[in-house]
Amino acid sequence: MPVHVLSARPRSGLVSLPWREPLIDWPEDLDVSLPRGIHRHVVRFVRVDGAVLVVKETTEHYARREYGLLRHLVRLDLPTVEPVAVVTGRTARDGSPLGAALVTAHLPHSLPYRSLFEHPLSENTLDAVIDALVVLLVRLHVDGFFWGDCSLSNTLFRRSAGEFAAYLVDAETGALHDTLSDGQRGEDLDLVRTNTFGELLDLQAGGLLDPSVDPHALVDHIVERYGELWEALTGVEEFGLDDMWRIEQRIEQLNQLGFDVDELDIVTDWDGDSVRIQPKVVEPDHHARRLQGLTGLDLEEAQARRLLNDLDAFTGAHQLQQEDAMVVAHRWLTEVWEPLTRMIPDEYRDVVEPAEFFHDVLVHRWHLSQQAGHEVEIFEAAEDYVGTQLAGQVATIRAASGGATSP
Repeated sequence: MPVHVLSARPRSGLVSLPWREPLIDWPEDLDVSLPRGIHRHVVRFVRVDGAVLVVKETTEHYARREYGLLRHLVRLDLPTVEPVAVVTGRTARDGSPLGAALVTAHLPHSLPYRSLFEHPLSENTLDAVIDALVVLLVRLHVDGFFWGDCSLSNTLFRRSAGEFAAYLVDAETGALHDTLSDGQRGEDLDLVRTNTFGELLDLQAGGLLDPSVDPHALVDHIVERYGELWEALTGVEEFGLDDMWRIEQRIEQLNQLGFDVDELDIVTDWDGDSVRIQPKVVEPDHHARRLQGLTGLDLEEAQARRLLNDLDAFTGAHQLQQEDAMVVAHRWLTEVWEPLTRMIPDEYRDVVEPAEFFHDVLVHRWHLSQQAGHEVEIFEAAEDYVGTQLAGQVATIRAASGGATSP
């Protein structure tokens, strides 16, 4: 029986992989050394045509189903891994049937949750990881995706301007609907609560969880944060005509959460004394889309927000408020962003993301300015950061990655 490869973006190297062998028996020289989480399936990281791919062995039904779901999620611009191919018709050399395989692209600079917890996490970092998971779940629910197995294990995390961004990895149990009912959202919340609690107990048993962290309190916090974000996005707010400024406040709050308001449903009562508002259509990545439109840079939401703040400061410092936004953005790109990111030493470019480097330099600049009592020039701050801090930061990232580097 011939092996069949279904792929929206065919890669010639896929065909040459040893599909007649079970994944567990694939040669070790195919492996790419990267941190990995705990999987219910056999999973291998391999390099194909210069790209790192993740191959998961499963049944044909689930492989095709997950491939289709992931493609839909990518079209909706949701944070998920990119589906590459489904491989079916596999048989061993003795003629016995083998499982199908789902192939996805490795997410560069990402880590599974266990890699994050293998080193002590500060309370702020732990909160950032949990918030990233909550934002991911809410974004999926807003677009009608029922996950069915939300957990830390099925999520990858990327650093994003001092915060974290979370990506869905496993959509095997998911389903896409026009909208989700409260019952469906509640079921996902119950699942994330149960799954995360078990994962935290597992970390605790392995001595990887800080003794001060209470798993019960942490999963309660997940549910609480979900409720707050969901209410901010979809809740109805009522106020008097004298408080119309609260409409702008609501929009700004949603922007800070990373969502843009495409339309507001505004209703006044029969005597015109009060106003009720509700976001009607919300779309994520407000700052990321604005930055990409101005500069072409495609970054995480938190990174984009940080860079836009610097762009605004650049605009003010050079008194360019009346200039065309695209012209100002191009100046900032060529006079600040590009020369600054070129300062990353070549030996660190496999580990250090330019946007994270830029963010870290801005933080370092603030500390230097506090110490000096005046604002330190940004390139001077970058030189000091490279000379005094970057090597330690790289060592921390490599340690968290188990010594491996992200392609």
